[in-house]
Amino acid sequence: MATVDDLKFQEFDDAANLLAANPDATTISIDEPVEIPKNQHGRLQESGREEDDELLGTDDSDKTELLAGQKKSAPFWTFEYYQTFFDVDTYQVLDRIKGSVFPVPGKNFVRLYIRSNPDLYGPFWICATLVFTIAVSGNLSNFFIHLGKPTYHYVPEFRKVSIAATTIYAYAWLVPLALWGFLMWRNSKVMNIVSYSFLEIVCVYGYSLFIYIPTAILWIIPQKVVRWVLVMFSLCLSGSVLVMTFWPAVRDDNRRIALATVGTIVLLHALLAVGCLAYFFDAPELDFPAPIIPAHNGTTVVTKS
Repeated sequence: MATVDDLKFQEFDDAANLLAANPDATTISIDEPVEIPKNQHGRLQESGREEDDELLGTDDSDKTELLAGQKKSAPFWTFEYYQTFFDVDTYQVLDRIKGSVFPVPGKNFVRLYIRSNPDLYGPFWICATLVFTIAVSGNLSNFFIHLGKPTYHYVPEFRKVSIAATTIYAYAWLVPLALWGFLMWRNSKVMNIVSYSFLEIVCVYGYSLFIYIPTAILWIIPQKVVRWVLVMFSLCLSGSVLVMTFWPAVRDDNRRIALATVGTIVLLHALLAVGCLAYFFDAPELDFPAPIIPAHNGTTVVTKS
């Protein structure tokens, strides 16, 4: 049978011996709450706010990278490499379209919709739909403007499809390429600049063009005032998406360079919208020659329409 000494814990004996050797030592009870230093508590609160801001997409740093645990990319010569660019579902595409049509002030489009999984599926089909919408709407607009004129003979202008495709796809790829190169160059000069990947920039530009699809359909209305009101409204919506996305990337740069960069982005976007409206819809009317009617006495009579 065990004695009383055997039931004692060895740790308690060691603690008693330490206290006997050093009576001035302080002890801490496990029931007492541990106080956190003030500076450490402040750091914890700041980190908590930063995490909240990062989730909302409104943090001031704007320097977060892609989420951890990235999948290994396949070699670029394989089909699996390009398949990842189109790995999105319908709900993601619709959510990104909604975010480009209804931009939220203070929210970063890349952080909220793109960064987790940038794609080329949405931008490709948005540009393709916009090409045919502008070409078809431009032909219909020309037809309705000259409808009822006896001297007008309608001929479909299929060349508008190729012109629209060249213009829109060049804008959706070359402008992001130039902007990506500029941001990379400024990132080497100013360390605080946020760097977006080329795929993310293409994705932002592609989705920002969606608003012009319903706008191009409404451009069929043969009223110049209505057309210009529509183009200004669409330009404000799509341009605000670009400004709220790329302003955090350049705001830590030189003030003049930052404003010039954002101004150039908006200017090129406006030139695309105004150019499409002016070329495909507001083309000047052609002066058709008046028909010549031969008279009975051998002379010709020119009628005026």
